[in-house]
Amino acid sequence: MSTELIKTALTETFHPELLEILDNSAAHAGHAGARSGGGHYHVTIVADAFEGKSLVQRHQLVYKALGDLMKQQIHALGINALSPSEQN
Repeated sequence: MSTELIKTALTETFHPELLEILDNSAAHAGHAGARSGGGHYHVTIVADAFEGKSLVQRHQLVYKALGDLMKQQIHALGINALSPSEQN
């Protein structure tokens, strides 16, 4: 369920050329975050919005797009945010 929520939030915000979401939650079974319901995810996203932005700025944009999902549904998030010119 959270994977679809992440996909929807990021697609509506960035209209990405590429969006991949990996749910690594099963690898963290028993972890404190997993017990509270928060999942572990890794996102690869390619979008124009990241052009000319620093790594920190890109992560901030993704966190902002995910909003309240970061409070409960997502315990850990790996982010690989690229501009189209960086994708290869």
